[in-house]
Amino acid sequence: MTAMDAARQALGEVFGYDDFRPGQEQVIAAILSGRDVMAVMPTGAGKSLCYQIPALVLPGVTLVVSPLISLMRDQVSALLQNGVRAAYLNSSLTPRQFMLALQNARNGVYKIIYVAPERLLTELFLDFACHAQIAQVVVDEAHCVSQWGQDFRPGYLQIEPFIKRLPVRPRLSAFTATATESVRRDIVRLLDLKAPYEISTGFDRPNLYFEVRRPKDRDAELLRFLAEHKGQSGIVYCGTRKGVEEVARMLRQEGIDAVGYHAGMPDEERRSAQEDFVADSVPVIVATNAFGMGIDKSNVSFVVHYNMPKDLESYYQEAGRAGRDGEEAVCCLLYQPADVRLNQFLIEHGQEESELDAQTQQVVAERAKERLKQMTFYATGSGCLRTRILGYFGERPAKVYCGNCSGCLSAAQERDVTREAGQIVSGVMAMQGRYGKALTARVLVGARDERIRARGLDKLSAFGCLRAEGETNVRAMIDELIVDEVLEVTEGEYPLLRPGPRAREALLGDEPIRMTLPTADTPIETGRRVTQKRQVDKALLVRLTALRRRIAEEQHVPPFIIFTNATLRDMADKRPRTRAAMLRVDGVGAGKLERYGDAFLREIEAYVGE
Repeated sequence: MTAMDAARQALGEVFGYDDFRPGQEQVIAAILSGRDVMAVMPTGAGKSLCYQIPALVLPGVTLVVSPLISLMRDQVSALLQNGVRAAYLNSSLTPRQFMLALQNARNGVYKIIYVAPERLLTELFLDFACHAQIAQVVVDEAHCVSQWGQDFRPGYLQIEPFIKRLPVRPRLSAFTATATESVRRDIVRLLDLKAPYEISTGFDRPNLYFEVRRPKDRDAELLRFLAEHKGQSGIVYCGTRKGVEEVARMLRQEGIDAVGYHAGMPDEERRSAQEDFVADSVPVIVATNAFGMGIDKSNVSFVVHYNMPKDLESYYQEAGRAGRDGEEAVCCLLYQPADVRLNQFLIEHGQEESELDAQTQQVVAERAKERLKQMTFYATGSGCLRTRILGYFGERPAKVYCGNCSGCLSAAQERDVTREAGQIVSGVMAMQGRYGKALTARVLVGARDERIRARGLDKLSAFGCLRAEGETNVRAMIDELIVDEVLEVTEGEYPLLRPGPRAREALLGDEPIRMTLPTADTPIETGRRVTQKRQVDKALLVRLTALRRRIAEEQHVPPFIIFTNATLRDMADKRPRTRAAMLRVDGVGAGKLERYGDAFLREIEAYVGE
């Protein structure tokens, strides 16, 4: 049996899947052949299996460097449910527990060990690692190693020195869901990956519907959204701890079962909130970004950002916690201009980089401001939201319209705006880069207000040249021209608009410029395209879900650790009546069949016999 034959056998027998997802087979083959790997795979693409399956096939132990305790705990729980020997070594263990786990590791009890990066160079762990047979080292959330990334963690810089201290260099793999080209280059360089097999399976999550709402009353809009998604499980992200407490309180006062979660809460209260949400006891959790990165909950149906995040990497990572089971899910951003000021304050006064020297802090802050600018373009621009996200990560989709976002569903059309772009650039040049986007747009549409008259801007030849377009369209054009580097905005509290590197090209008009624009002053609709889903027996699905919850409560584990929503849907669709048939359900492997197969078969038998 070849190594890949053994990998396919583990895929079916241990994890219960018939086929690999896109990219998995290539990554696994590269690892098994002894190559280093740099893999960018979106949330829900099955990154974990890419290193867990080689860990079962290769002799020795696999070390997985992971940033969060909760992430390690959930991964280990899921592996144990599948019959895989695994453990984690982090600060949540007592000294006695840590020493016992380390002794088991020395004795070869585990195939996979999750470890925090700060543990790598400690004397005890290094002594174990230097005497163990290490098959591979895996770096999860690898973007944390880069100062260009949104989650830079200094502890990740210990990984490369740790690898050099080992007597034999193991295979080294890096995995991340969100990384721009500069971050990917940083990962390869800082981890010293050797001629790695590089793969990006694409950033698109087709099952996610993206929308931006720009409400005057955010609380009212949130309540409206939750009413549209009543009975579903979801996350509401807030920008501050105070915001979490206020929004959670408001939701409870309105009769919505919600809990709050932020790093300033007492440990027990925070742990209880997380467990209630993961166990489906509470449908809505209101949280800061301290929540979610390590939560392997697959049945999140929506993610609402009550405040705009600081960058598109964070937004896409947080929004991507919806729909991990492959089911349709909604990612909604409630934007208000005050979000920009809040994020600028957090960047300038945040303590996230307190371990860095002053010069490095300044560099990190400047990069954070540039990412904030791109995030603001997403929230305020027009056109396809998915295209804007994918473009940010360097991916150019074949279609301008995805048909599954609020940008595509608004009243919009694609047009040639070459002439209008030239007029905008001319107007910006005439205003000598002394004004911001809003005032520039008002001059171009010929608005007659006191500020414009007082500055003599109504005397410019550009005044009113785009009156027919309306202010909404002109603002949208300006945003697109900034993204395309025809225009640029300055840093600071009051950003000013000025010509960009490609301004001359737009003035000459040699290359056509096309944009997707809403009709003048038409508000964006918040309707959603609903695709056809495979129909399943809902009554049976309810019974299987209830059984899963009872088993989860008895075992004190989250329900999705037993079976995911997607597995239950497949089970309800196939209605297996024998153990052999149960093994044909996606997500049911030999380990879970042994643990839970008979109970679910009895439930199906009872339902069919009624």
